[in-house]
Amino acid sequence: MLLLGNLLRRFVQRGRLTVTDHAGRVHSFGSGTDGPAVAIHLTDKAVEREIFFNPELKAAEAYMDGRLVMQDGQPVFDLLKLFSVNRGGLAAHPVQKALRRGWRTARRWHQRNPLGLAAKNIRHHYDIPPDFYRMWLDETMTYSCAYYPTPETSLYQAQIAKLRHIAAKLRLAPGMTVAEIGSGWGALGTFLARNYGVKVVSVTLSPEQCGVARQRAIDEGVTDLVEFREQDYRLLEGTYDRVVSIAMMEAIGIDEFDTYFSKIKALTKPGGFALVHCIGRQSPPGTTAPFIRKYIFPGGYVPALSEVFASLERTGTWCADCESLRLHYYWTIKHWREAFDGKRAEAVAMQGERFCRMWDFYLASVELGFLEGSNFVFQLLLSAQRDDVPVVRDYIVDEERRLAAIGAR
Repeated sequence: MLLLGNLLRRFVQRGRLTVTDHAGRVHSFGSGTDGPAVAIHLTDKAVEREIFFNPELKAAEAYMDGRLVMQDGQPVFDLLKLFSVNRGGLAAHPVQKALRRGWRTARRWHQRNPLGLAAKNIRHHYDIPPDFYRMWLDETMTYSCAYYPTPETSLYQAQIAKLRHIAAKLRLAPGMTVAEIGSGWGALGTFLARNYGVKVVSVTLSPEQCGVARQRAIDEGVTDLVEFREQDYRLLEGTYDRVVSIAMMEAIGIDEFDTYFSKIKALTKPGGFALVHCIGRQSPPGTTAPFIRKYIFPGGYVPALSEVFASLERTGTWCADCESLRLHYYWTIKHWREAFDGKRAEAVAMQGERFCRMWDFYLASVELGFLEGSNFVFQLLLSAQRDDVPVVRDYIVDEERRLAAIGAR
């Protein structure tokens, strides 16, 4: 415990971490105040060294493999909560500073998403059996940040509110054409077709998502209006009245930002506009956490707004509107984590214990990133000309109220 103990003494200032090492010795770190009290057991000597050199990855792997054991029935959420309130102390350690310099040097390599590799990266996350996602997502199977009129709103109602919010911003009319970059499980594309009579072409790189989305279009009777394609957005042709991209920009990598915005611009008809919904970071440009990069979203990156707006400048794109959804994703993921916990036995039967421990770690760490860290969600309206989008936002609220009044779902 010599090396790891040195790190933990500097790292844990708030709350308390009690560690039982491989030999049964008990070590305590932290003040015990202003943070959670957490107890863990490290089952072998090697894991102590591994966590010292790369705590953000190796602690996750040790938990997944049963080498880091939560004590007293505590969830791994409590350990990650302790980490989140002490994150500054970890980043200040000399070994961790060196590790982060290495990550920054390699970040463009980690985020590479050329044609072919982009599909492989997307399938890594989304080509899990759809029934796994159905266990803990709401009825719409929407797997992106919801929109909460109040924190007490149910997950389902918040996802419906998100669909209405996006639709209202798009200012649609029957007969318009819409390109959707990143179809998810098809909820937005079918919502727009059913409620507005618009024609939607929606692309995804996930065969599983594409299959579910196509079946959804059949079930909802909109196959004449919605076409779901398994296709890279860079290969999409034509022009459309509106372009919409929800939770897709995070998957493209920083080297593709100009390509992404240029493609959106090329797909948009004169006088039309686009909506982009993306996770961002309030902090300066950085890197993707090693656990997320390796196990959850290979090739993914959450951008700083400075990187987003620099790309808009380079591509000559107007940002007609920018909305910051600060706590909405925290509430969303909290709902997901609690729903997953409630279905965990079924999830283990389907995917195995190690996979579900990975998912425990993922949902907890991301939830806390939106509560204690620098993450938030932003929505942009983008156009080629400064007046393609109404200059007053009243039209958005007016349309949301109309959709709510008719119960649009």
